[in-house]
Amino acid sequence: MYEHIATKLARGEIIILDGGTGTDIQRRGATMSGDTWCAEANMTHPDIVCEVHRDYVKAGADMVIANTFATSPLLFNALGRDEALLAIDRAAVVLAQQAVQGKPVAVAGSISTMRPVEVGTDRTDKQQEWPEAEARALFARKASNLADAGVDLIIMEMMRDTRYSLWATEAAVATGLPVWVGIATERRADGELVGFSHEDELLDDVVRLLAATGPAHISIMHSSPNVTGDAIEVVKRHWKGPMGAYPESGYFQMPEWNFVDIISPDDLAAQAERWRGQGVTAFGGCCGLGPAHIAALAKRFQLA
Repeated sequence: MYEHIATKLARGEIIILDGGTGTDIQRRGATMSGDTWCAEANMTHPDIVCEVHRDYVKAGADMVIANTFATSPLLFNALGRDEALLAIDRAAVVLAQQAVQGKPVAVAGSISTMRPVEVGTDRTDKQQEWPEAEARALFARKASNLADAGVDLIIMEMMRDTRYSLWATEAAVATGLPVWVGIATERRADGELVGFSHEDELLDDVVRLLAATGPAHISIMHSSPNVTGDAIEVVKRHWKGPMGAYPESGYFQMPEWNFVDIISPDDLAAQAERWRGQGVTAFGGCCGLGPAHIAALAKRFQLA
């Protein structure tokens, strides 16, 4: 179904993405793992996962993202579960495909660089590193598995550094599938925008390198709505193609999302209108944002 997305991109039309998948799975009662967050839900709570996707489609999403963010090849390698990752991802894609069956909605496979997260925080435990060749091989294996499972495109999520994010994105591009790059950022104490949880990685450097890999699309995602507008301007320094925005709201304390001070659907839609003025044409939500937010976006742009 990527043809539907590609046509909209070529015409500069609005594309509605889904909202936070993992957090909505949690909200509906699935147990979150202290090691792998929402990944296990594809096997333990498939009905909930499929229901989340269906609700986003009902809300007006043109694309759903399979629940494969948390099956990061780095995380699963650290846990000694390389083979489990492949099976969990295949199950995730099947669930997303079932949810969109018969509808002009694309299924994306998500790839992240998630590593073990310090319990009770949203900060990456950076003690374990992988040699470049090993990391590239792990990312290539996941990307190929998603392609073989039949995803319509690959979406890189929470890209935030100039090493692992680059290697992962290049592995995805090598599959030949369309690749969307989602970059997560936050503001450092000195005011600079940096990669999320990576204070030493300037957003400008991350965008510059990832834009050069040849993706089909770049988004600012899993970032506060308060920094998204400024981050879009950074993207525009290095990227002349289509752009998206899908922020998060609330905060993470491994292994659960805290639904605190969540932006309202109407406020998200109003923010999206401002981002549209900056040239953004794809809108959705990340962690903490659910079907009501996606419905508000579709209504704002008169798509539902």
